[in-house]
Amino acid sequence: MAGYKSEIRHSDITALEDKVTRGSYHKYLKRLTLKKVRGFRDREVSFDFPVTALIGPNGGGKTTILGAAGLIYADVPPRRFFAKSGKYDSSMKDWSVEYELIDRDLNRRISVARVASFKQAKWNRTAVDRQVLIFGVERTVPATERRDLTQAVGSSFVAASEVALTSAVATHVAAILGKPIEGYNRLTVDKAGRITIFAGQTPGGDEYSEFHFGAGEASIIRIVSAVEEASDGTMILIEEIENGLHPVATRRVVEYLIDVAARKSCQVIFTTHSNDALAPLPARAIWAAYSGEVLQGKLDIAALRTIAGQIDAKLAIFVEDSFAELMVTSSLRAIGNVEIDAVKVHAMGGAGPAIRVNEQHNIDPTSTFPSVCLLDGDQAESAEAKERVFLLPGATLPESHVFSRVLDRIDIVAAKLTAAMQLPLNRQETVKEVVRRRDLINRDRHVIWEQIGEDLDFTAGFIVASAFLAVWAQEYPEEVETLVGQFGDLVPRR
Repeated sequence: MAGYKSEIRHSDITALEDKVTRGSYHKYLKRLTLKKVRGFRDREVSFDFPVTALIGPNGGGKTTILGAAGLIYADVPPRRFFAKSGKYDSSMKDWSVEYELIDRDLNRRISVARVASFKQAKWNRTAVDRQVLIFGVERTVPATERRDLTQAVGSSFVAASEVALTSAVATHVAAILGKPIEGYNRLTVDKAGRITIFAGQTPGGDEYSEFHFGAGEASIIRIVSAVEEASDGTMILIEEIENGLHPVATRRVVEYLIDVAARKSCQVIFTTHSNDALAPLPARAIWAAYSGEVLQGKLDIAALRTIAGQIDAKLAIFVEDSFAELMVTSSLRAIGNVEIDAVKVHAMGGAGPAIRVNEQHNIDPTSTFPSVCLLDGDQAESAEAKERVFLLPGATLPESHVFSRVLDRIDIVAAKLTAAMQLPLNRQETVKEVVRRRDLINRDRHVIWEQIGEDLDFTAGFIVASAFLAVWAQEYPEEVETLVGQFGDLVPRR
């Protein structure tokens, strides 16, 4: 996700978050509580953004939450996600899910409460009417492997009907796939209209069927066609959204779904193993499921693997953001004799997620290595050595602290800083001038590295931040020692 710039504007994200907060929907699932379902007990998931990503290890519970979200709606048969196989599924006894939802057809003023429970060998629910689209992993099965398409094989096949993709569908699909979509049709295979297949055209005008599509191409056409035809307020459930897609296409399809949420007031929930699918989303739109736990926040997949104990490590460090992650990594390298590869540092998208994950990791009896949490200086009230929660240097943001420290010695360290930013040494005076000017006009230290980089021949913000950290570590070794010393007994040494 580093360096990725979404085409969705921040104002659009904020507007959608505000719409959820105000409850300005005709139909919307606000939250569900997994009272008892599979490995979950009394775990709540809130839907604070209309497009929600569910991440987690295999078997962690992503599909359980996805299925539970749809279970309260009449369009979704319970067996789609929670089938019972006779005596072999006796564990389903007393499963239940509680819901808080908006449905203006049922109550125009307040939220509606509902429960779905598994009693006496069947699901009991007062199902609510709402259109629900489900796109399972079977959507990416190649056409040549689909048994229902055998009647479309052969030179004598003629479709029962042909319908051209609308211009809107073609435009959205083209934007996602990054290629023109012209002359594409949806073909009805059977007279009842239940089985369909797509056909396209080469730039030269030659026709070809879905038997010669890429799995991802067919999947996107199918999803976009159905979504554009759906009613406003529809719920859309997608399993493993990245299946068959290039990383860029994965990001674009999530951006398309955010646009759908804005245009059509739809609600989207999808599962994924891809960081690219998370890139366009705000932190509140992402939930991790693992080992019977749920956690809201912008985790990446590597962090989740650490939390779930799926990697070899000797220490995990959870911090608030990417700069803190870079600061801790730089400090460990500066200390020397640290087994760097055995330490996993992860940005958690805020103090709350960092604290909660650290707590859960350290009380988990299956954890094979310890963890610590390092918070920004403005979180001093949350520091607790007994809980392995410590602070980064400075009283506020670590960005502010590092910038100020380097600025204090800018005349002395200008050459080091210039070289570290991969600039010619004869640019030292320019570097000093830029740093001092930005100190005066910058209003948000979170973005100061990018601003300095723009002033210096568009040097990448990551390079600028790394340069400042390298100089800070060299000039203030006592601060590095103090930082690492808070948990020094846990740091693996060579």
